[in-house]
Amino acid sequence: MVPTRLPVPPRHPVPPCHPDHVRISATTTDLPCHPDTVRISATTIPSTTRTYEQVLQSAGLGPVAGADEAGRGACAGPLVAAAVILSSDPDRQIPGLDDSKALSPAARDRLCRQIIDHAAAYAWVAVEARDCDRMGLQQANLHALRTAVENLDIAPGFVITDGFFVPNLEMESLGMWKADKVVACVSAASILAKVTRDRIMDDLDEVYPGYEFSRHKGYATAVHQRHLDELGPCPQHRMNYGNVARAARVDPS
Repeated sequence: MVPTRLPVPPRHPVPPCHPDHVRISATTTDLPCHPDTVRISATTIPSTTRTYEQVLQSAGLGPVAGADEAGRGACAGPLVAAAVILSSDPDRQIPGLDDSKALSPAARDRLCRQIIDHAAAYAWVAVEARDCDRMGLQQANLHALRTAVENLDIAPGFVITDGFFVPNLEMESLGMWKADKVVACVSAASILAKVTRDRIMDDLDEVYPGYEFSRHKGYATAVHQRHLDELGPCPQHRMNYGNVARAARVDPS
């Protein structure tokens, strides 16, 4: 359960809490992964439950890992992906899991601590801004998700990723639209990725204080754009983004 910054180690400790879209039908979900295709009625999948994992486990496809990313839309800072396998132990269940964007910062921090303490396995990776530029954002995203899954201490039998199907995994997998809302292990991955990235941006705020990274986390807010126009880009900015490229041509003086 050791995180990695891509594309090359060294590895970094998890903060102590500190394409192709596959859309899911409104009526049924087909998982093209087993000789007998698993069909799940959407009406039987309440939010924040472990129904998907339980169905896959009962079909012999466990353990099930969820994977998600944070920072895809930011114009500064790394892209962070995480993968989580939740424990089946009744004493290690984590109530309240949800899409990280639907949770308050305090709730995310609390749940992240529980994920680290109680998950069967977890891993995260960070792709630096320069590597997002070099690889292209889509490939960086797929690479990060794939590597997070590969870094799990327990090999999953099935992987569910939020939104994007991730090719070239060694196990069966499915990209599921809004999986971070309805699949508990993906919710856990979204929380771990978000909290980890937010902590990284807080640290970068101390290195580059003029940009207020801890305030906007690298997203293109009005405050961030004002600092970017005044100071020009720093090494943590993604030069492939139009607003960053335009700021690089502005004389800060």
